[in-house]
Amino acid sequence: MNKVIAQGKNFIFALILMWIVAKIPLDYLSRFALPLYIFTMVLLVLTALIGDQAKGAQRWLDLQVVRIQPSELMKIALPLMLAWYFDRYERVIGAKYYVVAALLLLAPVILILKQPDLGTSILVFTSGFFVLFFAGMSLRVLAFIVTLSVLVMPFAWGVLEPYQQTRILTLLNPASDPLGAGYHTIQSTIAIGSGGFWGKGWMEGTQSQLNFLPEGATDFVFAVLGEEFGFIGVLFIFLAYLALIWRGLQIAQRAPNLFSRLAATSITLTFFIYAFVNVGMVIGLLPIVGVPLPLISFGGSSAVTVLIGIGILMNFRANRRLVQT
Repeated sequence: MNKVIAQGKNFIFALILMWIVAKIPLDYLSRFALPLYIFTMVLLVLTALIGDQAKGAQRWLDLQVVRIQPSELMKIALPLMLAWYFDRYERVIGAKYYVVAALLLLAPVILILKQPDLGTSILVFTSGFFVLFFAGMSLRVLAFIVTLSVLVMPFAWGVLEPYQQTRILTLLNPASDPLGAGYHTIQSTIAIGSGGFWGKGWMEGTQSQLNFLPEGATDFVFAVLGEEFGFIGVLFIFLAYLALIWRGLQIAQRAPNLFSRLAATSITLTFFIYAFVNVGMVIGLLPIVGVPLPLISFGGSSAVTVLIGIGILMNFRANRRLVQT
């Protein structure tokens, strides 16, 4: 019950922020992109220096008045920043502008990886990459990035934390370590499979209610839903996400300028990556990286980030006329 009350407060606060963002004039939202990016980068640096440590990670920053996770804010700040950047130099975009944009993208990703937080770094990188791609990145550059990524993978392995390496190694065979790295995957797949078509019913799931399933309110809430509501419940969730993503892409297509088109596309597709990575890790198709299920997983930071993103989409929808920024 305490978690329900806490999450209710989180959602009320997030909904207020969503409404405020939706009402901000579009040109103000564009001008705010650079200061927001700089502010969030400062918070990430402070987190690296004086952030709170918990479970071997340093991701939170205590500002006395409020305790925040700056990496969550970067999921919004980065696409807005890159969208503003390409909109500002739309008429003269060349190779050097993509280099600068890549640096703006990599700087926060590296800081987040250092925390370490692989899941959030993937989402932040993806949100920025979408902007670069839809801003007109050539297929040659894209092919070069993909080739380079493949070549550096063996070297990147040494950068990963030992627990991250273990999670990847046990992905194909969780049973190799059933009480360790493979435990989460085994229990989550059992929970989803046991839900069947109709599910076991609200609060009737054995894996979740008997605490076999870890992190049932946060990262693995999808397994709880699959066990208690079955295939029908999971299908409803998928359709809801599909409707959100479809509507976001419609807003992006009809957006009034380059800034809003790029930002709307990036934010919308990041929602898709959120859901895809979470569901993928819960059903055992992807390594466990700690990505919450949008608008469902317990947690204030994730709810605030997603609803602010929806508020931005609402803002773009309400401002279809061309705005000079």
